[in-house]
Amino acid sequence: IGENIQLLVDRPDGAYCFRLHRDRVYYLSEKLLKVAASVPRDSLVSPGSCFGKFTKTQRFRLSATALDFLAPYAKYKVWVKPGSEQSFLYGNHVLKSGLGRITENTAQYQGVVVYSMADVPL
Repeated sequence: IGENIQLLVDRPDGAYCFRLHRDRVYYLSEKLLKVAASVPRDSLVSPGSCFGKFTKTQRFRLSATALDFLAPYAKYKVWVKPGSEQSFLYGNHVLKSGLGRITENTAQYQGVVVYSMADVPL
């Protein structure tokens, strides 16, 4: 999402932040952060929405729960035809014939957000 990350942190409904807890990155409001500070770290399960986690090799993997937050701010988007949508959801690649639309100037090997033709992020 590039520079649009600022829109995730400074929202009109309050300030939000990212926090690291047990190799996972959580997205939560600062109001919720103050409440979570009163809970012991051993007892804390999930302070907010999980954005992703760090693997053992210290690579960051996004989780599916981050999709609702990232999709509106994505720079590059791909819309998939209904016939290819089901195939994509089962883990297969999207063929060129299955593309409905694609944003302008999308480079090869660029990270994209995949949408259905009904503008639902997949």
